[in-house]
Amino acid sequence: QVQLGESGGGLVQAGDSLRLSCAASGRAFSRYTIMGWFRQAPGKEREFVAAIYWRTGATYYADSVKGRFTISRENAENTVYLQMNSLKPEDTAVYYCAADPKGNYNDYSAYASWGQGTQVTVSS
Repeated sequence: QVQLGESGGGLVQAGDSLRLSCAASGRAFSRYTIMGWFRQAPGKEREFVAAIYWRTGATYYADSVKGRFTISRENAENTVYLQMNSLKPEDTAVYYCAADPKGNYNDYSAYASWGQGTQVTVSS
């Protein structure tokens, strides 16, 4: 099973940017169809943020982040990124990357492989 590790979270002010990284080890990313980013705020359910189809680069976004966040991948580094611009306080959450869903890409229960998460805090 692939191991995933997120990094890049932190404390920023509203309007700032952050770039999250998710590095994979154990198996090559090329064998996974979709990589996803999810987030979970305290007391809330884990929600879909973005996903990328590894082979073609096709991307998908939640409406709440469309136009502000960009998901991308680096094949040679087995890494997927989440560039977050124009951050808002409501973006505050623990962000997780996940691999290879067995169902819909935006359904967190479809994913078996998860990273440990990275905290993003946006102050107003």
